[in-house]
Amino acid sequence: MIPLMKVQMSEAAPAAVSRVLTSGMVGQGPMVDEFEQALRERIGNPHVATVNSGTSGLHLALRLATDPAGTGQNGDRGEVLTTPLTMVAANWAILANGLRPKWVDVDPATLNVDLDDLARKITPATRAILIVHFAGYPVDLARLSGLLDEAEAVHGFRPAVIEDCAHAWGATYRGSPLGNHGNIAVYSFQSVKHFTTGDGGLMVLPDAELNERARRLRWFGIDREAPGRGLTRDDIPEWGYKFHMNDINASIGLANLAETDEVIRRYRDNAGFYDRELASADGVRLTERAPDRQSSFWVYPLLVSGKDAFIKHMTEAGVMVSQVHERNDQHTALRPYLSLLPGLEKVVEQLVCIPVGRWVSDEDRAHIVDAIEAGW
Repeated sequence: MIPLMKVQMSEAAPAAVSRVLTSGMVGQGPMVDEFEQALRERIGNPHVATVNSGTSGLHLALRLATDPAGTGQNGDRGEVLTTPLTMVAANWAILANGLRPKWVDVDPATLNVDLDDLARKITPATRAILIVHFAGYPVDLARLSGLLDEAEAVHGFRPAVIEDCAHAWGATYRGSPLGNHGNIAVYSFQSVKHFTTGDGGLMVLPDAELNERARRLRWFGIDREAPGRGLTRDDIPEWGYKFHMNDINASIGLANLAETDEVIRRYRDNAGFYDRELASADGVRLTERAPDRQSSFWVYPLLVSGKDAFIKHMTEAGVMVSQVHERNDQHTALRPYLSLLPGLEKVVEQLVCIPVGRWVSDEDRAHIVDAIEAGW
């Protein structure tokens, strides 16, 4: 069976972890510092803060975006415009901050939020906008910024944008890595992502002030970078969380970072093969490819007719396929926020993702295409 997802781990990682385990420092220490510096250089933004998961990063990002005064108070602080087509972690972070999700429909051409629908749904109750770059394909960030300009002119405020980049390590928008477009961006380094630290995540902040606050709040609100490295007798003006990364995860990240360009290159090479070979395949529709953005292709999404039959056919052909993420809006925990979403309804009837990762050989990808072209 050709797997849909697989852990990408450098052969250098075990030795790197072993050095940490015998160093006397396994918590947040010098390896985290070294890893963060490497990430600054990689992304091209000095304002970064590693965390213990992408979920923690989203939770903290929403706190930064919707509680600028640092009161730390829960309760009804308004709405967050968000997508129902994602891992539930993103939308749990909204609930955990005492906010209400407000669903934005899905654009079948991109599987990202429908920006026309998003524009209609910005109201005075909107506190933030959470977007997901689905499968690693960037949302049109320039158009989104223009919509926020219009909303600001009408409502007198500009909601903060949080980019969920969990699928999108290596993706670019207008030539720049995600995290350089004026928003808070959150990456996931969970086990089956393009780039993993075992588990972990990264916040990329738009300015020094938010970065400093994020770095304090990830460690209980204590300033670890102050003289004495944040002794608990120092005053804590704003309470925080235990969301920091440790040196074990950072050492894995440093080992994998050395190979990440080759990993992403292979994902894109396989995706390019599918783009060419499946462009005219019967019963299959490919998603958008715009020249101003480059997907990282964490998975390769297809919209297919006869979805159940397609999944059965591909499974029998030895290819693991899946929708990957179920629609969030029908979970009991989120049912109070149900709304009419015709684009999503259309997408979930057709969406299936096929393997595209580094482990997919030339022979594997040819077999996958042959299986699709054989019909189901």
